[in-house]
Amino acid sequence: MGEAEESGEMNISERRVGIIYDEKMCKHHTPDGDYHPENPNRIRVIWNKLLANNIPQRCVVLSGKEAEDKYLMAVHSENHVNLIRNISSKQFDSRRNRIASKLNSIYFNEGSSEAAYHAAGSVLELAERIAKGDLNSGAAIVRPPGHHAEYDEAMGFCLFNNVAVAASFLLDERPELGVKKILIVDWDVHHGNGTQKTFWNDSRVLFFSVHRHEFGSFYPGNDDGFYTMIGEGPGTGYNINVPWEHGRCGDADYLAVWDHILIPVAKKFDPDMIIVSAGFDAAVGDPLGGCCVTPYGYSVMLKKLMDFAQGKIMLALEGGYNLDSIANSFLACVKVLLEDKPVSGSVEAYPFESTWRVIQAVRKNLSSYWPALADELPLKLTIQNAPHPHILISNSDSEGEDEKAPNIDSEIVQEVMEPFSKLKVEDNQDQGATSSTSWRSELSKIDIWYASFGSNMWKPRFLCYIEGGQVDGMKKPCTGSMDKNLPKEILWKIFPHRLYFGRDSTRTWGPGGVAFLHPDSSVGEKTYMCLYKITLEQFNDVLLQENVSSYQMNSPVFDLAALQSIKNKGSIFLEVFKSGWYRNVVYLGNECDIPILTMTCSISDAESFKLGEFPLRRPSKEYANTLVKGLVEGGQLSEEEAIAYIEEASSKPLC
Repeated sequence: MGEAEESGEMNISERRVGIIYDEKMCKHHTPDGDYHPENPNRIRVIWNKLLANNIPQRCVVLSGKEAEDKYLMAVHSENHVNLIRNISSKQFDSRRNRIASKLNSIYFNEGSSEAAYHAAGSVLELAERIAKGDLNSGAAIVRPPGHHAEYDEAMGFCLFNNVAVAASFLLDERPELGVKKILIVDWDVHHGNGTQKTFWNDSRVLFFSVHRHEFGSFYPGNDDGFYTMIGEGPGTGYNINVPWEHGRCGDADYLAVWDHILIPVAKKFDPDMIIVSAGFDAAVGDPLGGCCVTPYGYSVMLKKLMDFAQGKIMLALEGGYNLDSIANSFLACVKVLLEDKPVSGSVEAYPFESTWRVIQAVRKNLSSYWPALADELPLKLTIQNAPHPHILISNSDSEGEDEKAPNIDSEIVQEVMEPFSKLKVEDNQDQGATSSTSWRSELSKIDIWYASFGSNMWKPRFLCYIEGGQVDGMKKPCTGSMDKNLPKEILWKIFPHRLYFGRDSTRTWGPGGVAFLHPDSSVGEKTYMCLYKITLEQFNDVLLQENVSSYQMNSPVFDLAALQSIKNKGSIFLEVFKSGWYRNVVYLGNECDIPILTMTCSISDAESFKLGEFPLRRPSKEYANTLVKGLVEGGQLSEEEAIAYIEEASSKPLC
């Protein structure tokens, strides 16, 4: 790596803190200009926040550097490096989007290669300067992020694994710098699967990741981030995962993990340098993370790490998609590196009960490798906990969003939260899975009746799923379907199923229950349903919006084979939606030889509502009004009758 440019006047009495930023990394953006959470504004707002607080004048400001292939190939395969190097060239113009569609949550454009090389090279450059002693510490404002990128695959917005490349470089290429042990702390809300795999067998790197996991249902959607994954061979015990069971974790939860897992282990490991995979998507207000860490919380977490490695710490930006939160949190961390006065704040809340449970499980699992974790935590400590978060933010844009998932922008939920097929891409691979255009064309020729029983009975509300937008009472707009043609026909029918209302809250409607249809028919029950004649393609988009999102599907979740089999099975449970509430497609018969389909909860979920394991709740006034409007404007009931109908469904016990 060449010498970096330096600018700014620095107070020599302060620690020498490096900052690296380059506009070249803003050249990576969506090819069509559509909004995406991982966009150039992420690093621009951080840089502008630092400028507004006169931070660069107190730091050594470095320009970005491109990584060399030989250092990238210490972490990635030659095929992968070649792909990222060439993906932005003209020879890939016709294939670029197709290749991206085969990867998990990735986009490419003409600037992706340059940005990726600068992100990896900038992190490596800053790490080397700190290791040499030119700088005491530093912060790399880089994108695209890196911790999801694996040996032979880009995924999760990440093209090269920036942190892994830098750590590998210091350990293997610059041994004379004396960095023999590196602690990598990944506090991004998502598990750093790529970094974990890079150092899985390496005792020179202690990899520590605290992340939302939810037993494998949160992105990247596997068991790699569970606490039993501790490394192999020489690396056994040097891989530590702290997997949150749900969202809403905040300062108290993270600091409890620091005090009772990370700090005791770090004391024993005694690293020569610390690299933080500094994702800020666990921050308050992040649309993907659903957690509650404040700038003060991040500053305390970093301050506790400053006691190790003589303060040789580098922060490398990973995720973080709320622009205010990411800028404020990054500023708070740089102030810690500069040894400024602490950011104002306090931790008054207790950790969740589940946090103590996870901490104790991690300590027990690792106690034979780290004796400092062997002691039982005192009961007087672990009984101090916050109540379980009853009202959690959702995973989708609909009334059926998952309470266990974060508040997410609808256009990109599917890409981010649902792990897709991981298809290896070769440079000459022009053939592969059926394209999105192909399946959409096929299913657009097939009509079905979509039977709605909740807010979608009101036509303007349902059209939000077709045309996009929102109606009064909704907190957030829908994205709409790819095919925005209106329903070909609308009719009403009554079905012998039980209607009821459940869940504490949804992001679309706020507090209050939403409608569910019991999957089994029952003599004596009567539910009004509005049937919309739409295409099977549109039905897939509605399904996705009800459970995850409607943005881009590489393949249908409910195809022609499913349509044929459901007539015999009666219902099909869609496993692809790991946490959706309306993932059970139910067949209700035919109308004019066209199948009638609805979507509701599973039989097991209905039983959980019955047993009180899931809450039954009356609908909010805004939500109930949509049902009333649907029933009245559809000519089924008078306003008084519609209100009485909803009241009965809300109050009648679920048997």
